[in-house]
Amino acid sequence: MSGSGELPVVLLDAIVLADDALANVRIAGLSARERAVRVAKRVGADRVLVVESNAARANITAWIEGNRNRALLVVRADQLVHTPLCSRLVKALSAGEMPERGVLRAVGADGVDGGAYIASASRRADVAAAIAAGNDTTSFAEDAVSVEHGEIARHPISTPEERAGAHKLLYRILIKPQDNAITRYLYRPISFPLTRMLVWTPITPNMISAIVACMVAVGCWFVMHASARDAVIGTVIIFASAYFDCCDGEIARVKLLSSKLGAWIDTIVDEVSSTAYIVALGIHCHREFGATYWGFDNWIPIAGFAAVCCFVSMYCIYYELIVVLGTANSQDYVGRFIAVPGASPNTVRLKPYEAGPKKPLPPLLQMVATYAPYLARRDFLSWLTLILALTHLTQVSFMLQAVGAIVMTLVLGLAHIRLLRLRRSIDRAGQIIEPPIPAA
Repeated sequence: MSGSGELPVVLLDAIVLADDALANVRIAGLSARERAVRVAKRVGADRVLVVESNAARANITAWIEGNRNRALLVVRADQLVHTPLCSRLVKALSAGEMPERGVLRAVGADGVDGGAYIASASRRADVAAAIAAGNDTTSFAEDAVSVEHGEIARHPISTPEERAGAHKLLYRILIKPQDNAITRYLYRPISFPLTRMLVWTPITPNMISAIVACMVAVGCWFVMHASARDAVIGTVIIFASAYFDCCDGEIARVKLLSSKLGAWIDTIVDEVSSTAYIVALGIHCHREFGATYWGFDNWIPIAGFAAVCCFVSMYCIYYELIVVLGTANSQDYVGRFIAVPGASPNTVRLKPYEAGPKKPLPPLLQMVATYAPYLARRDFLSWLTLILALTHLTQVSFMLQAVGAIVMTLVLGLAHIRLLRLRRSIDRAGQIIEPPIPAA
């Protein structure tokens, strides 16, 4: 999840206590029971036992006998739970913070028990036996050492008011720190209601990506026609797809469906869609305007060159994301790195370059420096292309995007060359570059 960081590798089993009627309460499309199971798997549990009745409790002892070298995570499913409730317990266990008593429990900043506990391999049998005997979690939580859980970790769901508060708390994770002003004020206000509706359906983030791809394909088919009306229709369809595109990541975060495959599908659809639209605009201009400059029809060659530039830019961006950063989120792109000492002898890691303090700019220039980068982002371009299509300035839209693709390739290409030179200099020095830590 965003902001949670990569979790350490821990051998872990999990028991979800779901014998309370509240385990069936659905928040944002998932029952409390299913959400607790997904949280347990998200933090690394290979096996999850859901205890829904006294008969299930009787099976705990047999289930726990295998893999005795594993820690045991216990999560109460009579509440809304989210990843930060358990992730800090797992990190504390991995960091060697487990006390002699062998049990950690999650608590809030106010000291209230969070309903999640983790037992060391030596205490797992005792904890499992207490659960099998029907004892309340306090039987092993009283002597546990407290670990403060993260934000947006849990919320009671006993009353309608508490359930409304649980929804409100959970949807706070939809605000991403990378969101710029355009995304925050023009996209999220529309995508949020769509997401709140879609989370109650079986639609998955990958299905949304497929729908977006189909919408873009249909939109490009309309844009390629010579008709200005068709170009507007196609652009509107592609513009609408950008709003649906926001929903896949939002649903993934709310329903704990994030995956590396899903992240790559989303990002590939985004990049290919942008390239396809440029090509479609070039074909549209070729059919509508024909030969306009120096007696030549330059639209198709320019479209082809712009498409090549787009793919070169994609290569530069995703080389950095995969090889250096270990992520699939294009918003994580940095562009410039420095080498710093690694965790082991003769190793280095690549750290994003941070410029030193700069002299404050005048307010107007500071505003330009802050918001100018937004002009190259897909969310701004979607609005710009819609406005230009509605005003029948598709040729202007095409040329702006083609020039933008060429300039972007030059900028990213130079950054890529710097990165390759840095890696080559490290290799010549006989040092080893530490592999990236994948983003969660």
